Amino acid sequence: MISSARATKAAVTEPGLLPPTGTAAARPARQRSRHCAGAVSALPAGPGWEEAAEESRGYGGIRSTAEERGVSRGQAHRLPHLPARLRPYTPLKGAMSTVWFDRYKISNDCPEHIESIDSMCRGLTDVINDEIKNGIAKNRILIGGFSMGGGMAMHLAYRFHQDLAGVFALSSFLNKDSAVYQALKKNESVLPELFQCHGTADELVLYSWGEETNKMLKSLGVSASLHTFPNLHHELNRTEIEKLKTWIVEKLPLEAANK
Repeated sequence: MISSARATKAAVTEPGLLPPTGTAAARPARQRSRHCAGAVSALPAGPGWEEAAEESRGYGGIRSTAEERGVSRGQAHRLPHLPARLRPYTPLKGAMSTVWFDRYKISNDCPEHIESIDSMCRGLTDVINDEIKNGIAKNRILIGGFSMGGGMAMHLAYRFHQDLAGVFALSSFLNKDSAVYQALKKNESVLPELFQCHGTADELVLYSWGEETNKMLKSLGVSASLHTFPNLHHELNRTEIEKLKTWIVEKLPLEAANK
C-alpha cells in the first residue's frame, strides 16, 4: 500500500524513477509464458519515495506476487522499467537530474522539449516490443506513471502506440500546444482509455493543468476520467492507489485473456 508522501523542494526536479520493480527478462521463460497482461509505471525519485515504493509492493512491487495483489495468477504482469536518464535539466539551471525528458520550464504554457521526449519514446518502444515478443498481446498492456512519468506515458501511447489497453497519469499534465494534441487531431481510430488523478492542493503541477489536459484529450476522442482529490499535494495517497488498482483489474480481466 502506498501511503501519502509529500513532495519536497528537494524533489522539485519533477521525477526520475525509483529502482526497477521487477523485470520479465529476469524470470524463467516458463514463468513468463503464464503472464497475459502488462503494466509499466514510473514513480519519481526524492525524499520519502523509497518508503512509498516499498509500501507499494502489494501493487506490483519487487517482491509481490499476483496473489498478494488480489489478482488471479497470470492476470497481471509488470513490464521492465527503462530508467529515466541523467541529463541536464533546464528548470534546475542545467544541473544534472534523473528525469524522463527536459523541460524549458515547469509550466503548461511553453513549448515542449520534443527532442528529449521522442528519444525516451524510442527507448520505451523497445521495452514494449520486447514484451510483445515474450507473448504479451499489445492490447493487454497498460502504461502510466506519476508526474513526469504520466506525461511520458501520454506521449508514448497517444502518439506512437494507440493500440495499447490504457494509460494512467497521476498528477501529470500536457503542455497547451502538446505534440499529443497535434497527433490526435489526425487520428480516426479508437484510443486507449485514460485514468487520471490529481490533487487540488498540488503546487508543483497545478490541478488546473491536469484538468485542462483531461478536457483537451476528451475533445480529441479519448475516453478519459479525472479523479479529483481535495487538499492533496504533489503526492499519492491510499485512496488513489486503490482506485488505480481497481481500474487496472477492470482493464485487464482474466476472462478476456482466456478467450
